[in-house]
Amino acid sequence: MKKPIKKSWMIASALTIGMAVLTPLQAGATSVEPSNGVTVQIEQQITGTVKSIGESGVDLKGRDGKNYYISFYKFSEEQLGQMKLVEGQEITVEGGVVESYTDFYTFEIYKKSLPKEVTNKELTKLEKMFNEVKKLQKEFSDDMTEEEYDKKFEEIGKVYEEMYKITRPYIVANWHPQTFEEYMEEFGFGEKNVIIAENDEKELKAIYDEWLKLEKDGQDEKANEKMEKFYNILNPYLEELHPPQTFEEYIQNFELVDIPAETLAKLKSIYEDIPKAEKDDNTDLVDKLYEEFYDIIGQFIKPQTFDEYMADNYDFKVSKADSKQLKQLYEDILKLDYKKEQARIEEKWEAFDTILEPYFKANKEILISASKLIINGQEYLPQ
Repeated sequence: MKKPIKKSWMIASALTIGMAVLTPLQAGATSVEPSNGVTVQIEQQITGTVKSIGESGVDLKGRDGKNYYISFYKFSEEQLGQMKLVEGQEITVEGGVVESYTDFYTFEIYKKSLPKEVTNKELTKLEKMFNEVKKLQKEFSDDMTEEEYDKKFEEIGKVYEEMYKITRPYIVANWHPQTFEEYMEEFGFGEKNVIIAENDEKELKAIYDEWLKLEKDGQDEKANEKMEKFYNILNPYLEELHPPQTFEEYIQNFELVDIPAETLAKLKSIYEDIPKAEKDDNTDLVDKLYEEFYDIIGQFIKPQTFDEYMADNYDFKVSKADSKQLKQLYEDILKLDYKKEQARIEEKWEAFDTILEPYFKANKEILISASKLIINGQEYLPQ
């Protein structure tokens, strides 16, 4: 049983490279109407329980029963460390509603990460490009083809490259790179008594020093080549430090039911062929092997019950009438042959999602850009 995956624009990828954009919130008593139809007052106060913690925000279950995502982008890393947030903790938030995850990362926040030496003229150029990225991001939609997605990402990447050309000289000037010894220490070879041969260590240090010079000179391509050479030498030691799971260890992660010994042997053979194909950079074969491996496994995995599936995938309850329909659809899907009846399976999942659609809308997270936090009686304001 496999549920069809619908394409969606994952904004996290854009945030990772520091390019998400928004127009700053306007303070005041105005209210906005998010896409889920819930009107929320700008700069309102919300108290709720932390459901999960991310790198730059938390999922919150409000006392009002609504779901919120609270962005902490306005707060410093030092402040986030002081907060010592834990799941299940109650916090109070003051902030404004935004319509999209991209709206959390403003130019003002991006500007804080820039070296102080960047000139006003360069800031003006950066802001223009920053807003251009925002415009491009808003053009993503769920009905785009893979080719259209790739083209849009490429456009964003080109703008980012132009931004980096402005900031790079300042970043390099303020860069205090790790020494070779500090860099190597982070791998933890000593903790597991993995000894690097003296001649390899000597060569690694020489390559690392050359890489540093090339990075500082802005010779990115040559620097990347050096780092590739560095890891070609280091990889055998990394494999010793983190040996791959054996087939027997890996297969224990799955609850396989009534799998014949010959099928298990075939799976083991495929599993051991994958790293060989990876070593040869044969990506087509790697993909083919993975697909074959998981297609076989899928036939012997004990499926979740309907109740288990609902509990694992959704944090809301459905009505008895809808639950009855959903359970019937789910059990129908389990009975269908995944390889032979794909069209019917997809049809059933579509019907399943149609029933759940009103629940998705009702439970959609309201996005809040936090401007004040109260945690254990301690107030935090953006720095």
